[in-house]
Amino acid sequence: MGWLWAIIVGFVLGLIAKAILPGKQHSPLWLTTIFGMLGALAGNAIARAAGVDSTSGIDWSRHAFQLVAALIIVAVGDMLYMATLGKRKQQT
Repeated sequence: MGWLWAIIVGFVLGLIAKAILPGKQHSPLWLTTIFGMLGALAGNAIARAAGVDSTSGIDWSRHAFQLVAALIIVAVGDMLYMATLGKRKQQT
């Protein structure tokens, strides 16, 4: 069940990050989901390092770290995607 939640959270975080970032992102939906999952993992690690990983109630600070990490990973990942695979798609 943990993998299912990781995929769902990654999907949602990736879509939110794509919606917040300006301009058009060219990475496919499956890659955006993976970027969101990586953002969730990185955000959890940063929250744990900051000492806010387990609070009473909803962990808003942990979710904020996850979203910021997802924003960075989606932006960098999309640039890398366009630098490698995107050029080949435009040529065909």
